Amino acid sequence: MLRSNREKQQAFEFVSIEDLVPQDHLLRKVDKYIDFSFIDEKVRSLYCSDNGRPAIDPVVLFKMIFLGYFYGIRSE
Repeated sequence: MLRSNREKQQAFEFVSIEDLVPQDHLLRKVDKYIDFSFIDEKVRSLYCSDNGRPAIDPVVLFKMIFLGYFYGIRSE
């Protein structure tokens, strides 16, 4: 099939997530005042160090559940 170059995107725009989230946003305050490092210590024994695929960071998973609670998202 023949395609022309006109369909391709010709410009790129770089966006920083830091610029999109206001400095006084609730989630920035949560991240500043809550130390989530305790999660790694609690779940380390539940993960295998030498078998299987690399896991998603447990802190990220916990924060996703936290977001669901804050914003009333009922689905995981």
